Amino acid sequence: MATGTAPAAPLSPAVFAILLSLAENDKHGYQMMKDARAPEGGGVRLGPGTLYGSLDRMMRDGLVEESGVSDDERRRYYRLTGLGRAALAVELERLDAAVASARSLGLLAHGDRS
Repeated sequence: MATGTAPAAPLSPAVFAILLSLAENDKHGYQMMKDARAPEGGGVRLGPGTLYGSLDRMMRDGLVEESGVSDDERRRYYRLTGLGRAALAVELERLDAAVASARSLGLLAHGDRS
């Protein structure tokens, strides 16, 4: 994928969890791993290899960038780019449509989050 082009949905669970975590604010890797494990973060277990491999690809693709903010020299912080925010929005719309479809088929009750 060329830099400047939003990735086609669907995003991998790891990429989605990272983008979702960074939507709130700049974060370092350990915080992204914690966010991803939470149910509202996707319930994804990200090991360091998956996290940093994904971040490297996402930086090459223009979805995230290093923020330069650090409370500790050992930590690198990352933030969403405009393209990353757009990719997250597309994926959230896709997931919302899938949930709406499941509800219309009676697979999920209205308001049911499971």
